[in-house]
Amino acid sequence: MSRRVLITAGASGVGLAIARIFDRDGWQIWVADVDATALKMVPEHWRRSLVDVTDETAVAAMFAEIAADWGGVDAVCANAGIAGPTAAVEDIELVDWQRCVAVNLEGTFLISKHAVLMMKTSGTGAIIVTSSTAGQYGYPFRAAYSAAKWAVIGFAKTLAMEVGASGLRVNVICPGAVEGPRMEGVLEREAVAKGMSRDSVYKGYASGTAMGQFVEGADIGEMAVFLASDAARLVSGQVIAVDGFTVNPDPKV
Repeated sequence: MSRRVLITAGASGVGLAIARIFDRDGWQIWVADVDATALKMVPEHWRRSLVDVTDETAVAAMFAEIAADWGGVDAVCANAGIAGPTAAVEDIELVDWQRCVAVNLEGTFLISKHAVLMMKTSGTGAIIVTSSTAGQYGYPFRAAYSAAKWAVIGFAKTLAMEVGASGLRVNVICPGAVEGPRMEGVLEREAVAKGMSRDSVYKGYASGTAMGQFVEGADIGEMAVFLASDAARLVSGQVIAVDGFTVNPDPKV
């Protein structure tokens, strides 16, 4: 029987790219997303759930459905996240801060919690958490996002310590700047916050990496498939950047 993977925020962006790579490698795919329209567009042979990862009742119901239909899951990609406010700290509204932390951190906690409850019964499984290089270096004008993504790393490392004896592995992928609509929105808002052009901000992100380029969603998918595979059977508690090697997280261009 082919292996089974759940991917949150899997109907678009990085999550969709991750799902496509798993699908290519023969995995059964279950995507969860808060966007009903995007869910309708995913391939027909994928399973899907309309879920807000900050709603534990909805998360628990999804895992109950997975248990009923699949009997379990072999890998979970806790990928759901939002960019949050792009502004100086003193200009961030508390409600915007709280929403960013809720989706990025609390959503990761809830998905991981229920994944562990399911995986412990089989004694095997991989949880792959999407953080960000913003969770390694910090980024000006992205305080809420950076704080949540730093916290996600601490959570994942702690979880890896807790569940290792049960045969479960937990790892973190830190994407750099990923080409796509979400990053485009960040570029435009950051350009306003910094008083720069969108193109200058884009060049700044790219030139801040050793390889001088943005990441593609498929690059994240390839790492996720590896971390879920038997080839990574003793890889746990690791934080792996897929970013072209960030050498200057806030270049001025």
